[in-house]
Amino acid sequence: MISKKTTAIGTKSNLSTEKVFAIIEYLANQQEPVKLRDIAHDLNMNPSTTLRFISSLENLGYVIQNSSTLKYALTMKICSIAHKVVLNNNIRELASPFLKSLSRIYGESSCIAIEHEMQVVYIDTQEGPDQMLTTMKRIGNVAPMHCTGVGKLLLLNYNNADLTRYVAIKGLPKLTENTITTLPALKEELQKINKQGYAFDNEECEIGARCIAVPIRDYTTRVVAAMSVMGPIFRMDDNKIFENLPYLLDASVQLSKSLGYEEERQSL
Repeated sequence: MISKKTTAIGTKSNLSTEKVFAIIEYLANQQEPVKLRDIAHDLNMNPSTTLRFISSLENLGYVIQNSSTLKYALTMKICSIAHKVVLNNNIRELASPFLKSLSRIYGESSCIAIEHEMQVVYIDTQEGPDQMLTTMKRIGNVAPMHCTGVGKLLLLNYNNADLTRYVAIKGLPKLTENTITTLPALKEELQKINKQGYAFDNEECEIGARCIAVPIRDYTTRVVAAMSVMGPIFRMDDNKIFENLPYLLDASVQLSKSLGYEEERQSL
């Protein structure tokens, strides 16, 4: 039953949100689909209000109605979200020692990121000795995909149609003189990255900052996350990057294996 208790911020919007989640939790606890009147009765909600919330959830793909019985049930979209939460938390926990090790080896900051709604989301970071982490790379913050090393790696999951849609929706905003701003150039960059196994951000997102990133794959071979080391361009020169690259690539392999990824075996 919905609680009648409200707080100082118990606005109509907040109460509506509570009712939506009450419906979701109610359906999750049912052994079989249920009718609208049962949902409204058990949650002590007005039937018309219940229908409005159910319809919204149905439009968003979280609820489905059986056209014959008119009963409602949750869809697997809820499970998909739960899986992502578990996966992301697991990745963060598994990546933590690697980030600390890489920051120590490179003497720079490191981070791990995932994709959410066509954006890079940083889920963990390790500060370097001088704490040179941009605001964009703080935990929970977002960044564009086309101009960050981690973002380009996450774009490897996109086929040509996906990339075209991405550009149509997000665009390729020019953040610096080095930012990739055309779809052909982006595709060429992704082909290069896919072949070499790592990605650069050479002052493409922020002047004065350079990073190198590697993919984290799961058992499906998809890039589910990406890990990078970043620092000021005057310190992140080619010698420093490539001298320590084996450590970064090894971290990529080890972390991917912990998620069930298996490297391709060449035929004898």
